[in-house]
Amino acid sequence: MSKEGRFRKRKHDNMQPRNQKEEGQSTVTSTPVLLSFESFQKELDAKHDKYERLVKLSRDVTIESKRTIFLLHRVISVSDVGELLHESDVKFGDIRLKIQQIAQELIGEDTCQFHRAFSPGLQEYVEAVSFQHFIKTKTLISLDEINHQLIFTPKTGEVKCSEDLASSCSQDEKQEQQPLCLQVTPTDYLLGIADLTGELMRLCITSVGNGDIETPFEVSQFLRAIYDGFTYIGNTGPYEVSKKHYTLKQSLGKVEDACYMLTVRGSEVPKHVLADVLSSKPSRIDQEEGV
Repeated sequence: MSKEGRFRKRKHDNMQPRNQKEEGQSTVTSTPVLLSFESFQKELDAKHDKYERLVKLSRDVTIESKRTIFLLHRVISVSDVGELLHESDVKFGDIRLKIQQIAQELIGEDTCQFHRAFSPGLQEYVEAVSFQHFIKTKTLISLDEINHQLIFTPKTGEVKCSEDLASSCSQDEKQEQQPLCLQVTPTDYLLGIADLTGELMRLCITSVGNGDIETPFEVSQFLRAIYDGFTYIGNTGPYEVSKKHYTLKQSLGKVEDACYMLTVRGSEVPKHVLADVLSSKPSRIDQEEGV
């Protein structure tokens, strides 16, 4: 046999009919290993999609919370504080609806796997709701109070499954009738309170510009108590909390400088100029740190 004939024979042997190829592919795709990997792929895709939805909801909570904080800063300049607080309550109702959607996404899931997705939104919500609570009561809102506000009961008017009809109700209907809740962790609570100190410092400077002499001293005592609490935690708490400690110290230093300025030079400097003087003056703590 010639060399060309042997080449044609090998080429003919390597060629397979189309039906045989399709049968081989179908056999490969139906192996248990590949079927397992396909199920893993679907599970991971569903998890990633849920993670992205939680990130989007958390971003919405963050944006609405910031807008509520900006609204509450007008408490110094408005004449009707009650109307302003009522408007903020309406905004908080919308924010809690977003948090309720987060709780619905987490039904039957391990919350720890998705915590990083919605944690920034909860921290901003804690900052906003604690800021409103301080304006109302001049006190710090507790973690239990915040979590109590995040318990969502079923809508009124829905038919609930009684004990006699429990067997006829589906499992999904029973889950819908159970109250939803999304509990704020102690770490998120501490981080939100640490961010609150910056807003209170801004409130102090704004109140000085409007001629309010009492608010800076109230804020100073409040921030001193919070700073003492964070100092008590020290380095034993989470790493993120220790990072906020220096910022809290800066805010406290600026507020104490404002109180010092009002006490010592309040009669010398005009009230409408005090805010500019405090804003341009470096903090005593910055000078100590060499910043």
